[in-house]
Amino acid sequence: MSVTVETIRKALQPVQDPEIGFSIVDLGLIRGIEVEEGEEGARVTVKMTMTSPMCPLAPEMLEAARHAVAKVPGVEHAAVELVWSPPWDPRVDASEEVKAELGIWD
Repeated sequence: MSVTVETIRKALQPVQDPEIGFSIVDLGLIRGIEVEEGEEGARVTVKMTMTSPMCPLAPEMLEAARHAVAKVPGVEHAAVELVWSPPWDPRVDASEEVKAELGIWD
């Protein structure tokens, strides 16, 4: 079974930011997904940011994301890298549904 960026994105959908209560995907915290197919399975690296550099739950969120990716059939190795550039901006990064729930209007 081939592991795709879309498969990984779907696997990350249930992972929530516990403070805000929305999916890390819908919040726009996923900055990139790299899938490298190998003989033993796929090596997946997710680049992820946080809503704030001071997020006290960052380690737990990163591990939840890594665990979700690792459970995908065909994934041999899962890694999640924390990135800060560009900084998270809900007006740009969040889905329309999240923006409406947070009261962010363009």
